[in-house]
Amino acid sequence: MADDRALLCCSFNQDRSCFSVGTSEGYKIFNCDTCSCVYEKLDGAVNLIEMFFTTSLLALVGAGKQPELSPRRLFILNTATQVKRAVDFVSSVLAVRWNKKRIVIVLDRKVHINELPHLNCLQILDTAENRKGVCAFSSNTENCYLALPASSTTGTVFVYDTLHLNALGEFQAHKSPLAAMAFTPDGLLLATASDHGTVIRVHVIPQASKAFTFRRGSYAATIYSLSFGPQSLSPQLLAATSSSGTLHVFRLCSPPARQGTNKRVSDLLAAVIPETVSDIVEPDLHFATVRHGFSPGVKSICAIAAPLEEELPSSSSADRARIFVVTLNGFFNEYQVSSTPNGGVCSLERECSLMTTGSDQISARFV
Repeated sequence: MADDRALLCCSFNQDRSCFSVGTSEGYKIFNCDTCSCVYEKLDGAVNLIEMFFTTSLLALVGAGKQPELSPRRLFILNTATQVKRAVDFVSSVLAVRWNKKRIVIVLDRKVHINELPHLNCLQILDTAENRKGVCAFSSNTENCYLALPASSTTGTVFVYDTLHLNALGEFQAHKSPLAAMAFTPDGLLLATASDHGTVIRVHVIPQASKAFTFRRGSYAATIYSLSFGPQSLSPQLLAATSSSGTLHVFRLCSPPARQGTNKRVSDLLAAVIPETVSDIVEPDLHFATVRHGFSPGVKSICAIAAPLEEELPSSSSADRARIFVVTLNGFFNEYQVSSTPNGGVCSLERECSLMTTGSDQISARFV
């Protein structure tokens, strides 16, 4: 595939019904259920794009190949009316996240918090060096939490309440710098991964207490994305994609609150032995794994969605979900996750090419 046809970025909307991609020519929006392109605009390279739920609003940042599409300029665009508003910043925009009350713009060493719908700036935070724009932002408007790296040398997390504009505090999630983070839809659990990539942890927010530790593998890998399932799934699921080309699915089987004297062995050992050793005594919490499901070293973004109603059996199972993976070499994969007596099974349901359109589009459904 030619470089000028590769995807520059990808993101899912907040309810995982759609995803958007940026290319060297423009951007596209796809429906997750059908993998069909529902909107396309070819007016210049787009390096960052974020949908606003299922509305016609988009936040996008150019790749700098055209003068108007500067990486320091954020556009808020209404695709239905083509009305757009531009906001310029002093340095490149590395990430944008929004919910129905706030929009967060992440720069290296600064974060702008603006209110919606008027985009008035409420707060500018000075942050640690964050060249990759690592962040997590809750789509819940009551628990309107923002998580950022508090250090460029350790895995310390800074949590900020963007609704009330106050810092909730910092906590050390990992020893190595943070590589990926994600909130549950209600904003009460935060998953984190370091640049070492062997361990993924889940923390209760705002208490910052560790609820779960998942071991991805023994060898280091870059965690490209983390995603929790919708609140309707019980138990909750967490998916991760990495540079190894593997999709990992974890199940949060027990309540996250860990108070009182009924502690697990690992909690007691953690007080007297190093953190990396105490993680070893955690139980095996892998639910399902797809090894080499996509090209190693190619960045991938995942999202978990509830199963379609027509796909549910008459005796509906709670342990079923769909997992979407978009890779920046231009493919969309849909996996079906289900529970069996021997554990979880993750099977490929569909693979689509995103770089073709119309009658040339390649879409394979596996049954």
